[in-house]
Amino acid sequence: MSDINRIIERAAQEIRPGNVVNLGIGLPTQVVHYLPENLEVLIHSENGVLGVAGQPSVDVIDPFLIDSAGNYISTRPGGSYFDSAVSFAMIRRGKLDLTMIGAFEVDQAGNLANWKIPGKFSPGIGGAMELAQKTPRIIVLTTHCDKKGNSKILRQCRLPLTAKHCVSRIITEKAVMDVTEHGLVLREKAADISIEELISITEAELIIPDEVGVL
Repeated sequence: MSDINRIIERAAQEIRPGNVVNLGIGLPTQVVHYLPENLEVLIHSENGVLGVAGQPSVDVIDPFLIDSAGNYISTRPGGSYFDSAVSFAMIRRGKLDLTMIGAFEVDQAGNLANWKIPGKFSPGIGGAMELAQKTPRIIVLTTHCDKKGNSKILRQCRLPLTAKHCVSRIITEKAVMDVTEHGLVLREKAADISIEELISITEAELIIPDEVGVL
């Protein structure tokens, strides 16, 4: 299994029946393809869709039906469409149960940086800021290190923040970690890495409980 598939498959296990879930641009949008067909869940897209299903086959694509990342989508029975004002009203009123979101950096205090790298073009902060502030539970999906091998799980974010103290859980290909009032707690680790190796590639300080599950 590839590192990316490992992250997405593990993330899909976080979604419960009856949840209203926003899947952010990047890795999170792929989670919908890993959900059981009989799971009663409403996937929200901030451009105005509730009830997103997987990508349709080529012969039934509706060119007017896309998610916030511009991907073609289908909808489940009972799905609905509305304008962005209604969509963001749902976010601001706290009607979502869960948001899964990508990150450039995330730190042990639950701060999130996912919209701007200084010196590089950015289309803007978009809906990420409001999703991060208003959703009760935020799960970050990210690779454990960047392309240069530097940890993306930090003691303190260095890039411009999307929101402060918003992240509940972090899922990487190496570990599952929870942000708590005491710090970043390791809940699960990949079977192919030791705790010592995981600590060595993680800038943030990890709290290691007596029992750690297998990712």
